[in-house]
Amino acid sequence: MTTLERDLAVVGAGPVGLYAAYYAGFRGLSTAIIDSLPEPGGQVSAMYPEKPIYDIAGFPQVKGRDLVAGLVDQVARFNPTYVLGQPARTLVRQADGAFEITVADGRAVRVKAVVISGGIGTFTPRPLPAGGEWLGRGLSFFVPSLAAHAGQDVVIVGGGDSACDWALSLEPIARSVTLVHRRAAFRAHAHTVDQLLSSSVQVITDAEVTKVLGSDDVERVEITAKDGSTARRPAQAVIAALGFTANLGPIRDWGVDIVGNRYIPVDTTMATNVPGVYAAGDITDYRGKVRLIAVGFGEAAIAVNNAAVLINPDEQLFPGHSSDAVPAA
Repeated sequence: MTTLERDLAVVGAGPVGLYAAYYAGFRGLSTAIIDSLPEPGGQVSAMYPEKPIYDIAGFPQVKGRDLVAGLVDQVARFNPTYVLGQPARTLVRQADGAFEITVADGRAVRVKAVVISGGIGTFTPRPLPAGGEWLGRGLSFFVPSLAAHAGQDVVIVGGGDSACDWALSLEPIARSVTLVHRRAAFRAHAHTVDQLLSSSVQVITDAEVTKVLGSDDVERVEITAKDGSTARRPAQAVIAALGFTANLGPIRDWGVDIVGNRYIPVDTTMATNVPGVYAAGDITDYRGKVRLIAVGFGEAAIAVNNAAVLINPDEQLFPGHSSDAVPAA
């Protein structure tokens, strides 16, 4: 079994994990970034690469894939070790106080501290009740590429931010976009819903997609309203934006406290109940928590700074501003 020796392990390669690895490098710590997905970016890369993000400071709008690319470039100067496509399995404290994390392929990562930034853990899309057999033949859960839907009739199912954002993003390039939501009220931000209702997207509420039809690939859908009436619409693509279920998986066995079946409580230093194990991002929970990427970036810096002092007590908690540092060659 191969063992990697690093100062810090970041479990989760989403935006917050990538920023935590950057900040660790800034603090002079070597880092291993562990993720079950085969590429960095977490949920953003897997689910929302084309989705515009509006609440990152300094960026009026940035696509998910561009945000991830920037974070990967940012951390690259510190040469983190990526352990991707390998879920973290076990976390065991060694006799000398270090931690050993084993991953799915049997490798081990030995570190002095850990930052868990795994978003909300592993995630599974909620299936479309009708038409699951069409997955990969026109039915999908995400929009990895807007261009793939150019000239198509697209039906989006859902009423959350992702469903509405994808409908608005596809409107200029698809032949038609229809959004079907089983309720009259939307979970999406009010401003987004206003934009949607002012667009050319056909919005059908109090209705569900009850059949997906076609030969080899999706060709049309049947939509059933609450009053029982049905209608059919052409569709070469059906996007089931129904959210996802989360599972913390092996993290449940690491000894960290878990609340609400999916969150890890932390104190003001982002420390968990296990000394040396910190958390940052959507996975954390505390009074007043706001789950935004921007908040997660700040939590990552707090977690890493406190981990740096734990690893080397002679270090200062606040290392100074990055603008004062000498740029790396």
